[in-house]
Amino acid sequence: MCGIIGYVGRQRASAIITEGLKRLEYRGYDSVGIAINNNGFDIRKNQGNVEEVSAVLQFTSIEGHVGIGHTRWATHGAPCKDNAHPHHDCKQKVILAHNGVIENYKEIKRDLLAKGHTFSSETDSEVIAHLIEQMRNDGLAPLVAFVRAVGSLKGSYAIIAMLEGEEKLYVARKNSPLIIGIGNGELMCASDIPAMLTHTKTFLPLEEGDMAELTPRGYKIYDGFGNEISRKTITVDWSAEIAEKGGYPHFMLKEINDQIHFIHESLATDVANARKALDKFNQVHVIACGTSYHAGMVLKILLQKQMNKNAEAYIASEYSFVSAPSKDTLVIAISQSGETADTLQALRYAKSRNASVLSLTNVVQSSITRLSDEVVYLNAGPEVSVAATKTFVSQLAVIYKLIFEGNKNVDLSIIPRILEKTLETEEELKKIADKVKESKDIFFLGRGISYPIAMEGALKLKEISYLHAEAYPGGELKHGPLSLIHDGIPVIALIPSDETMPKMLGTLKEVKSRGALLIAFTDNPNIKSESDLSISIPSIKSELCPFSMIIPMQLLAYYVSVARGINPDRPRNLAKSVTVE
Repeated sequence: MCGIIGYVGRQRASAIITEGLKRLEYRGYDSVGIAINNNGFDIRKNQGNVEEVSAVLQFTSIEGHVGIGHTRWATHGAPCKDNAHPHHDCKQKVILAHNGVIENYKEIKRDLLAKGHTFSSETDSEVIAHLIEQMRNDGLAPLVAFVRAVGSLKGSYAIIAMLEGEEKLYVARKNSPLIIGIGNGELMCASDIPAMLTHTKTFLPLEEGDMAELTPRGYKIYDGFGNEISRKTITVDWSAEIAEKGGYPHFMLKEINDQIHFIHESLATDVANARKALDKFNQVHVIACGTSYHAGMVLKILLQKQMNKNAEAYIASEYSFVSAPSKDTLVIAISQSGETADTLQALRYAKSRNASVLSLTNVVQSSITRLSDEVVYLNAGPEVSVAATKTFVSQLAVIYKLIFEGNKNVDLSIIPRILEKTLETEEELKKIADKVKESKDIFFLGRGISYPIAMEGALKLKEISYLHAEAYPGGELKHGPLSLIHDGIPVIALIPSDETMPKMLGTLKEVKSRGALLIAFTDNPNIKSESDLSISIPSIKSELCPFSMIIPMQLLAYYVSVARGINPDRPRNLAKSVTVE
C-alpha cells in the first residue's frame, strides 16, 4: 500500500503534488519522491516522511506543469533513496510511480538484463519503466508501448507514467485503486480522493484493467487492448476529515471494506523461499500475540492437517516458560508491526536454543526481521485503526499461500470474491448489533478451523465495544461454561457446512434449550432453522471457510461499538503496537 499522485495542467505541479502527498501519507511513510517535467525530468526523492524530505529537497521549488509523486510503504526492497519512487528507465526517458506488487517482475527483469538494461533499485516497480523503454526501443508509439507493457504484468498495480517530450500522463490500474480528478483545464489522478479534494469535486474512478491518457485538454480511457471506452464521473462533497477516511465514518470501517482490494497484494507475496525453509522441518512452533495468535492457530491447524507437521501454536509471552525448541525446530513468528516485545523476546529465546526462525510481518526492516532467517511480508500497508482487521486477513492470505500454493485442489484466487460477498451482510449485522449492544456477556462458539475465527470475533468485540465476550470450542461448552447460559444471553456460533457441522448442531440444541439468543453464521439451512437469527456465509471448500466468516465478525464488532457510542478507531487502554512486555 503506497500513495501515488499525478498532475497535468496550468499550475505549478510540484506544489499540488506535495500537498497531495501529505494527504496520502497514511498509505505509506517509509520514503517519498516527486518527478516534474521541467525541460527534462527533475527527480527528487529520499527516505523519510513527506514533511521532512520535501523541505530538505525543496520539492515545491521545481518549475513545470506535469508531474508525479509517491509516498512509499516498502514491500520489495528496503526503505532508502534508491528504492524510493519515482523510478526511471536507463536514460530517464520514462518516469513512473507504482502502487502494488508485480508478481512476475523477476522474469521480466531477467529478460531486460539480457537485453542490456541496467537497474538502480531493488524494487519490482522499476521493471515497468524499463519494459516501456524496451517497447519504445522496439519502435512502438508511446500509448501502444504503455498498453503492451502493462499487459505483460501479473499482480496488482496502480501506475502513473510520464514519457520524455510529452505533456501527458499515462495511467493504469488492476487490483489497486486509482481515481482521476477532473478540473478546469487540469487533470489529476491519485490513489485516493483526499489528495485531490481541494482542487476538484468531480472524479472518475478507474475500473479493473482500465488505462488512460491525461492531458490539459482532457482524458481518454482505454481497455486492456487499447480500445477507447467510457466511464461515468461522480461528484463528491466531503469534508477533509471524512475524505481521509474515504467517506466512511471511521478508519476501521474503511479498512474492513478495503480488504477486498488489498487482499490481492497479500496473495501476490513471494513465499517460495519460506516454503523451502518450511519443508526442511517436521517440528514447527508458531508464536504470536493477540490477533496474530489467532492467525497462528489457523496456521497450526493447516500445518497439521495439510502437511502432517508436528506443529503447535504458542502465546509469545508464555513461550519461554512452556516450550523447548531445538536446532530441529522451525519457529514461525507472526507480528503485524514486527516490533511486538513479547514476540521478540520469544524469538531471542528460540535463537538461544539454535532454532531457525521464519517471520510473517507487515513492516520492512522491523526488529523481527533482524532476528529471522527468512521473512515473508504481508503487503497490507499501514493500518490506522487500533483494532486489526485488514492485517489479520492479510496474515491469513499469506498463511494460505504458504500452505496451498501449487495445490490444484484449493483455488486461492477466489478469496477476494469470498470477501466481497461477505460484505453484503452489513445491513443484517447492524440489526444484530442493536439487539446485543446491552448484553453483559456474549459467547462465541466454533469447532476446527472455525474456532480461531470465533476467538478473533470475541477479541474484536471486547477491544472496541467493552463488552465481555468469550470464545469456546463447541464441545467445551458442556464442560463448565454451559452453567453461564441463561435466558437471552447471546451465543454466536460459527458453523460452515464442514465436518464440524453435525456436532455443532447438537451444541446449538443445548444452548437453545437454556434460553440463549442463538445467532448462527452459516450456509446450512438446518442450522438456520435452529437459530433465532442467522447470517448467511458463502458455501465454499471447508479449508477456506475462515475467509467466509471473518468480515462478518469484524462488522459485528464495529457496529456494536458504534451503537454503544464508542469510537472504534481508538479503544481505551490499547495501542496499535505493543512494544513493552
